[in-house]
Formats: sequence, C-alpha cells, structure tokens
Amino acid sequence: MKYFSLVAIIFALITSSFIWMPNEEKTEGIQFESLTFEEALKKAKKEDKLIFLDAYAVWCGPCKMLDRTTFKNKEVGDVFNENFINLKIDMEKGEGPAIARKYQVRAYPTMFLINANGKVEKRILGFVKDEQLLSEVENFID
Repeated sequence: MKYFSLVAIIFALITSSFIWMPNEEKTEGIQFESLTFEEALKKAKKEDKLIFLDAYAVWCGPCKMLDRTTFKNKEVGDVFNENFINLKIDMEKGEGPAIARKYQVRAYPTMFLINANGKVEKRILGFVKDEQLLSEVENFID
C-alpha cells in the first residue's frame, strides 16, 4: 500500500509540473491567425498588408515538414509576422474546399500571397526551406 501511495504521489508531482510549463511554441516562427478568409481580407485592407495563405491538407507530408521546419524559423517568423496577415487553412474542411476551388489548389502545400481584393500576387508550390521562402517573398516586403 505504501508503494502504491508513493507511486501516486510521484505521478501527481510529475504531471502537475507539465501543467505549469510555459508554452514556448509561439515564441518563434510564423504566427498564424485564427481568422476566416473574409476576416483576413478585411484585416489586410485595414492594415494595408498582403495575406500569406498556407493551403494545406492534414495528410500532406511536405505540409507537416513546413510546420516543423520553415514555419518555425525565427527569421522567417520575424519577416512574415511583421509584413503579412498569416493564415493557415485546411483545404478539405470548413471554408477550405471553396477556397481551393477559387484559387485552383491542385497540390499541397500551396502557399499564396493574396491582396486585400482577393487577387493572387504570388503562388508558391511545394516544400521550401527558409532561405527559399524568404527569397520568394522579398519583392513583397515593405
């Protein structure tokens, strides 16, 4: 019985320490906003920025690799968070299928720079490393 009590106490201490650990996931990289596409268009117009749209699918391996690498890069995050309205939409759920049809998404990942009127300014297909992504958008940075 003492052994069971000791194990229960240790388990409680270990699990409670995880609850109080700060979430450092948001400290670096691109901060994607929780907005609908229409809300993003309005915000883009108000702030005079382009929308960076990551059109992805949950089953897409290269999409997951972008999330783990390129989108977590500090330099990429600094540039994108300052210059764009960052939006990430699953093209197979919610408003995603309509957006996929409108912008003719044929492969994943597809990334877009879209102006406040909904016009595509730039389309980027497939996995890209941080330097390449920054190079792709450099002409659109203030």
